[in-house]
Amino acid sequence: MKSNRLLKIAGVLFLATLWASTINAQITKTASVEGITEYRVDSNGMKVLLFPDNSSQTITVNITYKVGSRHEGYGEKGMAHLLEHLVFKGTPNHPNIPKELSDHGARPNGTTWYDRTNYFETFNATDENLDWALDLEADRMVNSYIAKKDLESEFSVVRNEFESGENSPTGVLMKSVISSGFLWHNYGQSTIGNRSDIERVPIENLKAFYKKYYRPDNAVLMVTGKFNTEKTLKLIEKKFGEIKNPATPLQYVPTIEPPQDGEKRVVLNRVGDLQVLSAMYHTPAGSDKEHAALAIVENVLTDQPSGRLYKALIDGKKASGMWSFAPFTKEPSFMYFNVDVPSDKSLTEAENTMMNLFDNLSKNPITKDELKRAKSNLLKQQDQVFRNSSFLGTYMSEFIGAGDWRLAFIFRDRIESMTLADVNAAMNKYFIKTNRTVGNFIPTKKPVTVAIPHTEGVDELVKSYKGKKALGTGEAFDVSYNNIESRLNSGTLPKSNIEYGFIKKDNRGKTVSVSFAFRNGTEKDLMNKGLVARYTASMMNKGTTNRTRQQIEDELSAIKSSVSVRGSNGRTFVNISSTEENLPKALALMTDMLKNPKFDAAELEKLKTQALANIERNKTEPTFLASRKASQINQKYKKGHPLYRMTIDEEIQAIKDISVDKLKSYYKDFYGISNNATLIAIGNINEENLKGYFEDNFGNFKSKLPFTSVADKYSVNKAANESIKTPDKKNAFTTGSLSFECSQDDPDYAALQVAGEIFGGGFLNSRIANRLRQKDGVSYGAGGGVSVDGDNKDKNSIMYIYAIYAPQNAAKVQKGFQEEIKRFIEGGVTQEEVDGVVKGWVQAQAVSRAKDRELSGLINNNLYYDRDFDFHRNLEANVKKLTVEDVNRVIKKYFKNYEKWTVVNAGDFKNMAYLKDKMKN
Repeated sequence: MKSNRLLKIAGVLFLATLWASTINAQITKTASVEGITEYRVDSNGMKVLLFPDNSSQTITVNITYKVGSRHEGYGEKGMAHLLEHLVFKGTPNHPNIPKELSDHGARPNGTTWYDRTNYFETFNATDENLDWALDLEADRMVNSYIAKKDLESEFSVVRNEFESGENSPTGVLMKSVISSGFLWHNYGQSTIGNRSDIERVPIENLKAFYKKYYRPDNAVLMVTGKFNTEKTLKLIEKKFGEIKNPATPLQYVPTIEPPQDGEKRVVLNRVGDLQVLSAMYHTPAGSDKEHAALAIVENVLTDQPSGRLYKALIDGKKASGMWSFAPFTKEPSFMYFNVDVPSDKSLTEAENTMMNLFDNLSKNPITKDELKRAKSNLLKQQDQVFRNSSFLGTYMSEFIGAGDWRLAFIFRDRIESMTLADVNAAMNKYFIKTNRTVGNFIPTKKPVTVAIPHTEGVDELVKSYKGKKALGTGEAFDVSYNNIESRLNSGTLPKSNIEYGFIKKDNRGKTVSVSFAFRNGTEKDLMNKGLVARYTASMMNKGTTNRTRQQIEDELSAIKSSVSVRGSNGRTFVNISSTEENLPKALALMTDMLKNPKFDAAELEKLKTQALANIERNKTEPTFLASRKASQINQKYKKGHPLYRMTIDEEIQAIKDISVDKLKSYYKDFYGISNNATLIAIGNINEENLKGYFEDNFGNFKSKLPFTSVADKYSVNKAANESIKTPDKKNAFTTGSLSFECSQDDPDYAALQVAGEIFGGGFLNSRIANRLRQKDGVSYGAGGGVSVDGDNKDKNSIMYIYAIYAPQNAAKVQKGFQEEIKRFIEGGVTQEEVDGVVKGWVQAQAVSRAKDRELSGLINNNLYYDRDFDFHRNLEANVKKLTVEDVNRVIKKYFKNYEKWTVVNAGDFKNMAYLKDKMKN
């Protein structure tokens, strides 16, 4: 806040100083940077970070423990991750955590990485929810069950998660290369762990690991969103202040990785179609200044489309795709590059191109223009993170694990101030053959190595750091339907015929979200168009008659904005993420993309090559094959129809058939405004300016094809239970669906929402997840749900199930689905289930309305389906008054026994005949 009165300033400063030193005499303020304030709980040393954001109607509670796979010992690989799973199994005061998370409408998760483990939940901003979340995290810090019975069921779930990664040649190669690159340090070991360690870890070891590292002085609690600071601090002191640390202090003796003294090579031979090339270089820790320099090097090499590697490999038609990552870690780490090479291209040629580029970097230093572009790209990414308080809470976990949360700001500042000399010096220092893992050992008389010192001085680095001016906290926006309705400015622009819906509100960071959609054509107009609509939209940001693709990317980075375009079957959707200051420039870029596309043949060829490589990658993947087969079983349209579901071979041919001429023809007919266009804008907007801009720029942007939605009428699905064998895949996948006739206007819609959540939704708390994951322990990911059609004419709705699992557990999965569906139909649901889901559903809707992009989607649907907020108010009212009898009635009406579903299974099933017999029984 600002004031022009000196006396008021003096008074505020005096009160702030007094308050900071006396908060309950239990919590001490220790630092503040750009809106984030750090406190220490005096009784146990736990750090607390508070980041109020009035513009957010949600709160995110994130607790980070400074323990990850780096801390695991011999026989303990995967222990930190396994423990993360068990901490969701409950405490005496919170015995059913998944149910509580669902009941509170929370969006939760837990993640494990090299240096840290974190748990978070985002929920509707109420005092009751915050009290519950803090109580939950305080309780499971020291009172989690960590029980043998839970370990016995969960280790197979974690093993299932491990096996999911084993299906991917890219993932397996990455693990092997990184492991080979490190001799001793645990960064060489995957966080998911070693299969035998996962399966054999004694419960006593897991408990000891938990008690050693889950403690206040090894934790950082961060609360972001809409809350009262003083009340929250008192609540944190109440919940956490009495927790004591173990008597033994934490001690950690780091492993110092010796310099690599020669290039290494890894070769893997596994089932698959896509060739993969990778390389890894050792790099310094995240807190080292050279980490920022190398982040710029990475961007210069891999940015699309300007990156040197991208140009050499993708533009050079030697590969179809590439990516890289360099984790921000506490100790010296690595930078990893991955390149996808289709089978019709030479892996050797791609590798030679890549290695030649790497080996000649010292002769081709980074230029001033490359440095400027990389800085813009990286600073844009960081700016967007710092403006999103929900994501910022979990984002900070990486920096906490690496030493301190303030490293996030220091890293940003280092990017901003990095010189050309610093960047090139770091590149020449680390990008050397002997520091690389890709191939065979190569002897040399004069080896050159780089010794990376162990991390030191982080406390000294951050203690006096003040940061830049904090972004504003924004307004406290009420997400009730009444307030949204009162704030919504809607209507139709007379010249352009665009329906609009605007909500002007003060967001943190002055952010703006704009969604623009136009829809044209009929079923007849769209016949035999194949994939042209998708590719036309994908080409919008690949260059215009006024700007190259690179210029578009550079301008977006410079204004820290994003513009995305997607399209299908006559529909085109544009999304803009920007700020109040930069929105006019972002709109100008969007307009240039939509009105002046170049349709460059070389860029189209790159898109097609990437798409074909993606299909090639997935040809042996169980999830892809099962989903594709299920769509084929229920095919109800003839080839050429806009809703026709292609086979793999047909899609490959359709991609090959795409041409610039076809894109131009589609653009000419379908790009423009006819009778159905919508514009939604939320945030720090000038409504009159927006109206004027779209009238001036799109008033004459017309299409001659009026829009009529393509009918997709309800039809009965085909009963089936089919299996596909995918050799050498360590994970299997089952998907199932059952069609039913209903729409969102139907009186049964409210009860179906609750029935679907109980059946397969929630957070590990549904009937399906309880059976296959919690009880049987055969699936890492299992669930289902109900999707009800918004179109009252088609009424084409489905319910669905899915599970990923080890192939040997296929019969158990089939039995689980069969028995749970039968029990659901015959036994119905309980009052406790209905009460929990209703409470969670209502709060989850409030969380959704607090997200600008999701609120934008809600308003857009209202315009499209000609609804107002009475529809949503009535739906919520109907959900709240549901009885057990109401829910059980719709279950019996719409759910059918397992044999009526369309089910497809894909995996390396050893005995297909046996499996088929089991499915029948």
